[in-house]
Amino acid sequence: MNENIFDKLDFGPFRSLLDNDDITDISYDNGGQIWIRSLTQGSMRVEIEGLTPEFVEKLAFQCSNVMGTTFNNAKPFLDAESAELRMNFVHQSIATNGIALVIRKTPAKIRLEKEKLIQEDYFTPAIHDFLIKCVEGHCNIMVAGETGSGKTEFVKYLASHTKTNEKIITIEDTLELHLDKIFPQRDIVAMKTNNVASYSDVLVTCMRQNPKWILLSEVRSAEAVSAVRNSISSGHNILSTIHADKASAIPYRLYSLMETDLDVHQFLTTIYRYIQLGVHIKAFYSKEYGKFHREVDEVTEFYVDDENIPRSRIIYQKIFGKPMMCKPSAHLVEYLENQNIEVQSIIHDLPDELPIHTISESEHFKVEESVDNPVKQGDTSKTTVDNATSNEEAVVNIPEIKSTEVVAPSPVPVVTPTVVTPVLSSPVTPNPNGGVVSSQPVMQSATISNVANPPLSNITKLEG
Repeated sequence: MNENIFDKLDFGPFRSLLDNDDITDISYDNGGQIWIRSLTQGSMRVEIEGLTPEFVEKLAFQCSNVMGTTFNNAKPFLDAESAELRMNFVHQSIATNGIALVIRKTPAKIRLEKEKLIQEDYFTPAIHDFLIKCVEGHCNIMVAGETGSGKTEFVKYLASHTKTNEKIITIEDTLELHLDKIFPQRDIVAMKTNNVASYSDVLVTCMRQNPKWILLSEVRSAEAVSAVRNSISSGHNILSTIHADKASAIPYRLYSLMETDLDVHQFLTTIYRYIQLGVHIKAFYSKEYGKFHREVDEVTEFYVDDENIPRSRIIYQKIFGKPMMCKPSAHLVEYLENQNIEVQSIIHDLPDELPIHTISESEHFKVEESVDNPVKQGDTSKTTVDNATSNEEAVVNIPEIKSTEVVAPSPVPVVTPTVVTPVLSSPVTPNPNGGVVSSQPVMQSATISNVANPPLSNITKLEG
């Protein structure tokens, strides 16, 4: 669907929301509730005169007509997409509490700027400069975070620092990156998967296009994980996003998405060997800043040491609101030096280790031969917490697994073999049923009067 088709639609009361650059998502559901997501205010409910179920239904029919399709009981779902908008309708025969609509705004521009990010405590100048050097040095980077945390925007920002003579291919199932429109003068191919061309099909063609960088949209399926693994093991560089609760958990999150009996040792060793960095972005409503706040709260390095042991190392972490950074390992420094990238000027004053005591999370598996009742490998939901005395590198001992059964830890956990994951990125509290519960900030409501853009004249009521 192109922009000319959207030009034929009458967005009516939605127009003021669409024209506000601070708003990224618009949701209409539950018989007339309107919720928006703002860059500065987070998620909040508003009321706009004229936005009735009848108008939304009329907009859906307009959209289906210009697309040459139908929207009714027989076809209750409608998706429409343009360069900067993505719309999804659900018919009232399915959404029993009223027609539902979600509009996602994906503008073809880089929203993030270094000076503004540093001013807003998104990260420190040192970790910013180090990450940019890692991009220039062709490090493979995975960005993790919750929905709406700004993962895609951060990947776009990192991609904007790749060299102009390096070819980029983007592979997405929904268009969000728009690098070809942001940098029309660059060698960029934008590919979109669909029900005819899968990730695997597109990746095969992608390899024949000789890219230097492959930018994958969010990794959320086994097919996407295979695409990541095949890309990095074939010598291409990747930037991608994934849902994970901390940067150090990215390799295990990738493995948990796999739907085969792939050998866990082989898979995780590949990930630790070829993905250099994991970045976690946190988004929450901050009482301190009085607005919705996003920040990089953990950067973890992955590598395989000289004895072929997978290791991870947290080099940047926000602890109780205070950013701390230490030197990366000699392996990463050597990797960058081989790419003619000098980072000593950034890291020479940093400590060798993070100057705090941390908590390490151990995941225990009981391995059993089982055919009748196999359990999916890589399920790490049962965990136990052990105290560590320093921020030493986490050694990952990966068992060879044919079939697994995850067992909750006993009071004295003596289960072998053991998989030790990197340290947690945030304070944790014990769970009486076993495992840990991350202390994640809770998003709160806000008033739209603080939004940086001009006030919306037709908003008559706001509920937190």
